[in-house]
Amino acid sequence: MHRSFFNSIEQKTGVSMDEIFALANAIQHADFTSEKQVRKIVRRVAKISNRSITQELEDKLVQSIIQDGASLDLDKITRMMK
Repeated sequence: MHRSFFNSIEQKTGVSMDEIFALANAIQHADFTSEKQVRKIVRRVAKISNRSITQELEDKLVQSIIQDGASLDLDKITRMMK
């Protein structure tokens, strides 16, 4: 992808290209049946997006992701975090 594309994302979100790639890599190689890995990813997404989430919401997100497993729906997660 073009550097200008990532520069645009960085300017709009405040999230660096390195953070985006690191998160994408973590998601790509994650075992979504592992509660520990899923919690790390949920916390990382919350941190990157500057969202604080309650323990209750984190628990709901983790359980939903673990339950869905391989059919992870990122739109569903995004809606839950709003």
